[in-house]
Amino acid sequence: MAHYIDNFPGRKIAIKGKAYLYFGGTSYLGLQTDTEFQDTLIKNVQKYGTNYGASRNSNVRFSIYKKVEAYLAHLVGSNTCVTLSSGYLAGQFVAQYFNTTKYKLFYAPNTHSALHLATNIKQAVTFASLNIAVREHLDGNSKSTPVVLLDSIDFSGAHYPDFEGLKQLPLENVILIADDSHGIGVIGSNGSGVFGILKSLKPKELIVCTSLGKGFGIQAGAIFGTNDRMEQLRKTPFFGGASPAAPAYLATLLESKELYLEKRRVMAKNIAHFLENVKERKRFNFMQGHPAFSYSNVQLTNHLFEHGVILTDFNYPNEHAGLKSRIVLSAHHTKQDILDLTALINAYKSY
Repeated sequence: MAHYIDNFPGRKIAIKGKAYLYFGGTSYLGLQTDTEFQDTLIKNVQKYGTNYGASRNSNVRFSIYKKVEAYLAHLVGSNTCVTLSSGYLAGQFVAQYFNTTKYKLFYAPNTHSALHLATNIKQAVTFASLNIAVREHLDGNSKSTPVVLLDSIDFSGAHYPDFEGLKQLPLENVILIADDSHGIGVIGSNGSGVFGILKSLKPKELIVCTSLGKGFGIQAGAIFGTNDRMEQLRKTPFFGGASPAAPAYLATLLESKELYLEKRRVMAKNIAHFLENVKERKRFNFMQGHPAFSYSNVQLTNHLFEHGVILTDFNYPNEHAGLKSRIVLSAHHTKQDILDLTALINAYKSY
């Protein structure tokens, strides 16, 4: 059921005049409604303007872009970083860049549409079939390099944190491209995401693209990789022709380091409260340190809605796709919110 609202949903949401607790969305750190974060953004809008529609290759350039890209690269542990106006654009940029005869694209199970192109390339159903396909390609003496694309967080728990499926692949011969939109800013040391974990698997080359909206609360995207590869991306018409992220957003990210740290601490406490109090954890698919808890029971969704709780529950990415049902904890939730939620879940017996 679609619910139409007129304000950004925080820990509570109003539907037809009735207040509900809201455990959905992707505002993992609860930043979008945080007054300190908003004040920082407003100050930066006054300095940098509401938008910047010129090319990054213009003769007049904001220095904030290089500052933020250096900070983000250091945070995740990559050589360098390129920012863009959205995570979806970042994913499409990378996928299109590698869609040439020099490379062969392979999609891991549950890969987000941000990395998919309008081609007939099929997504692997399992990592076993993906492994066979990649090895057959390599054994066929093809001159094209295999490129495997995947989501770091797929909400089934099959990828992060162990990436057992990836370990089956001949990664030393594979360029690995991961979308870490639901990881960066949320998981890893200081919100570093999965770059370090994937790097330890020693792929031929690693590229990570991501949204900065979920973990950092700003409208922007980023790509991480080697100096040479990022320089190649910067020289493309795709990069030069696209408007960049608004500088006010990037400045806000750079000035909110301590706030991010504190919000991650609160989020971690809320995850702990949920796990300590919910019974029958087997009802949910979840990952260590991540605040999303997926499940597949429409009746539970209805039960919670009837008792004043709204979750993420819709067909994604389109109406023909599977139903995505997910409890999302956030730093804006209170301990009592968590206790109220777990009490309702525990009271539901017909699972």
